[in-house]
Amino acid sequence: MKKKQIIGLLIAGLLFAVIGVISVFVNTAAESIIGDAAEEILAGGSNFDPPDDDYIAVVKVQGTIQEQASDTTDILSGQNSGYQHDTTMEYLDELMDDENNKGILLYVDSPGGAVYESEELYDKLMEYKKITKQPIWTYMAHYAASGGYMASVSSDKIYANKNTVTGSIGVIMSGYDLTGLYKKLGIRYVSITSGKNKDSSRLTKEQVKIYQSQVDECYEAFVSKVADGRKISKEQVKKLADGRTYTATQAKNNGLIDKISSYDEMQDEMSDKLKTDEFYEPERKTSLLDELFAKAGSLVPKSEAQVLKETAEECKSGGLMYYAEGLQ
Repeated sequence: MKKKQIIGLLIAGLLFAVIGVISVFVNTAAESIIGDAAEEILAGGSNFDPPDDDYIAVVKVQGTIQEQASDTTDILSGQNSGYQHDTTMEYLDELMDDENNKGILLYVDSPGGAVYESEELYDKLMEYKKITKQPIWTYMAHYAASGGYMASVSSDKIYANKNTVTGSIGVIMSGYDLTGLYKKLGIRYVSITSGKNKDSSRLTKEQVKIYQSQVDECYEAFVSKVADGRKISKEQVKKLADGRTYTATQAKNNGLIDKISSYDEMQDEMSDKLKTDEFYEPERKTSLLDELFAKAGSLVPKSEAQVLKETAEECKSGGLMYYAEGLQ
């Protein structure tokens, strides 16, 4: 082998080793940065630093009421945007321990969501009122439907924008029957179960009755909360609670809200009543990486299969939902 060839091989080997070391270093650093950013977001999402004087706390319920993102994958995919359930619950706990807090302005802009998180939020708001003896006033923005309306009825007064959509008092459990598609594609679905009602991929009449009983139980609980919050009978609520949504005017005429106004007008009235014009909302932790990943995720086109999969999982999960379905 010629001298030049040997030197060339040595240089190539040296470059390969250097590139390998650099690659490992870059990957390790990137994973560390992303991991730290994810941990920071998961750790809370807000800084509780209230005023030293009397104040009204603004608690926002915006977006679908659902479980908060629990791992790095969910955060990087954008699932951590919108309503933050765990963070909101922690925020309410902090308010219960703060003597300077004189009440809550609950800002609702939500079509509802999962039964579990919707009821947990309602219960926490009621706990706040019981422990602090302080009032909650709700302001409804674009939507305050289904689970969003359930949160609202925990309050002492409900205000709504003139263009608010509210109501949708009810429960939905839905899913897809893919047996026809499987048959066309030549796919045979097989399941081996311990009991006849373990597999609900092909719903029987008995299974429909089982799931209907679960929906009915949640519906009765929802009706009771509305009746208690709005000081009307369950019979009256059930006449309104067929799942339909209402305009602000219709809601007011039916006793579902108290007043139609702008957000500023509502704040002024609450300030006068509670003798403080200080409104506090914790700043949410955000990072450059968080914003970059969210934007990057929105730029990447999704395949039709991915869209169908996400729709089936998120909107038609088969779970019990206090959720208002819009026109498609």
